Amino acid sequence: MTNTIPGKLDASIVATPPKRRRRRSRWLSLTGITAIIGVAVLAIIAAIGPEIWLTAATERNVAERWAPAGAAHPFGTDDIGRDIFARVMVATQLSLLLTVGATAILIVGGLVIGLTAAMLPRAPRRALIWVMDLLLAFPWLLLVLFFTVIWDASATGAMLAIGLAGIPNVTRLVYNMAASVTDQDYVRAARVVGVGPLGIVVKHVLPNIANPLLVQASAAASTTLLSFAGLSFLGLGVQAPEYDWGRLLNEGFSHLYTNPMSAVGPGIAVVFAGLVFTMIAETVADQPGQGLRAVARASRTAVLASRRAGAAAATAAKLEPGAALAEVRDLRVSFPDGEGGLVERVHGVDLHVDAGEIVGIVGESGSGKSLTAMALAGLLDAPAVVTAETRRFDDMDLAVAPSAAQRKRLGIELGVIFQDPLTSLNPALSIGRQLTEVPQQHLGMGRAEARQRAIDGLEAVGIPDPAQRLGDYPHQFSGGMRQRAMIGQALTGKPRLIIADEPTTALDVTVQRQVLGVLRRAQQATGAGIVFISHDIALVSGFCDRIVVMKDGEIVEQLSARGIKRQAKHPYTRGLIACLPDMSSDRTQPLPVITDHMPAVDREEAIL
Repeated sequence: MTNTIPGKLDASIVATPPKRRRRRSRWLSLTGITAIIGVAVLAIIAAIGPEIWLTAATERNVAERWAPAGAAHPFGTDDIGRDIFARVMVATQLSLLLTVGATAILIVGGLVIGLTAAMLPRAPRRALIWVMDLLLAFPWLLLVLFFTVIWDASATGAMLAIGLAGIPNVTRLVYNMAASVTDQDYVRAARVVGVGPLGIVVKHVLPNIANPLLVQASAAASTTLLSFAGLSFLGLGVQAPEYDWGRLLNEGFSHLYTNPMSAVGPGIAVVFAGLVFTMIAETVADQPGQGLRAVARASRTAVLASRRAGAAAATAAKLEPGAALAEVRDLRVSFPDGEGGLVERVHGVDLHVDAGEIVGIVGESGSGKSLTAMALAGLLDAPAVVTAETRRFDDMDLAVAPSAAQRKRLGIELGVIFQDPLTSLNPALSIGRQLTEVPQQHLGMGRAEARQRAIDGLEAVGIPDPAQRLGDYPHQFSGGMRQRAMIGQALTGKPRLIIADEPTTALDVTVQRQVLGVLRRAQQATGAGIVFISHDIALVSGFCDRIVVMKDGEIVEQLSARGIKRQAKHPYTRGLIACLPDMSSDRTQPLPVITDHMPAVDREEAIL
């Protein structure tokens, strides 16, 4: 039987949009086609050049020494009569091999060091980055010359020198990009469900930094090629009897006025190869989300096997009679103040959610609503310091590191709808890839079944043409559509607890009603508990069973949603209610304003 999303909308209410034109690949543009042709030309010359032109490049003919450019010798001849054009063609192979080798050294070295630094604890990370910044402060050419002296003037020495000198620059780029990715909501959620550091790097960090990294690699190849030509021109690179374009340029430079092509010919080869690498970088830069997709796909098999192994140990747990589905007692959340101390933002909160109950949390910005909910879900990590007398979901104690089986259960039974979908959806993965992750990785569904479940999820939240939109990336969705896609993603598992952090903020009232209907039907069909966070007390009172009012990191009042106007005792709650106009409001008077100073009310009495 095919699994479907609870609360799936009737297809008749969703307008059928016109067929969308797929974006044409940049590789089919003039720049992309030119880059492909250039790479093909260089590869062919490098592969067959020595076989075709080796004889003309090495055969001596003293009688024709320094012959001018002509039909027989397009670039002329050198001091012993060897054809310079043939030597340029033969030198293509060594020049490109050295360029690729040095580029690989600096990219791989910078990638490994940068990713390692991003995953290290704070003290060793700072030490490692400090060393890289120190090397980055030295002029690049001085580093190259320094390393060249260490390994002597040779082709291998020049390759190592240029490669190692470029590592600090790539390291800083990789570290900055990786650090920005590891702080995103989807990475924190991945850690909660048990994805280790290697999985975080392969699945989330690399796909997001791959595009700029490939651009950097292409640009670095162009710079590296010019660097080799410069070193060989100065006599610090390739040594006789070997030769590359830079060495040929050096040999022809002394006869620039008698036979200009002897120097211009090798220069044309250097410029042509440099332009090809530059056009590759230009084309790759316009391919968002395409970098290292093969690496991400290759890692899925290993990740799937690992999670399925953990699933064998997982067992369905049942609540004890009278026990809450999720609960925190004396919850406190603190953050470093920058001076060695801690600043507490949530103060001793007690909160519980029963199975099938919808609990709304309302309050102004900064009142601790999201921190409380994220701590309840176990989604807060360093630098947040979370302490609680009790912090559990079902029979799992979230105060201790969960086992593999428990992490799998969290991935299936805990659904989170984050406040900002732009930072919570992985920009390097398509919407379909993200919505099929839970069905495939956690529920063990096949690709087709998981895809259908993802389509149902998008259709349930009112996304038109969901089957076609699965291939789109988050940046191709509007803000409201991203919000709905995240809600659909939260419903693709089998959630027993749904934490919705302002899920209707970016939606118009019509879609709001659809989304709330989907959440309500999902809750009724599965018996899931819902924690609904919002600024809109009217929306919360109409959707939730119980309302928790928070201010300044504390719960000031808990009351029934139906009797909120009659039962509200705390001035802050009354102020929130008074700020909502209705049909009987006096339109000649300004709306009430909640002030910072309110009369004190016994907190225990308000909560009870």
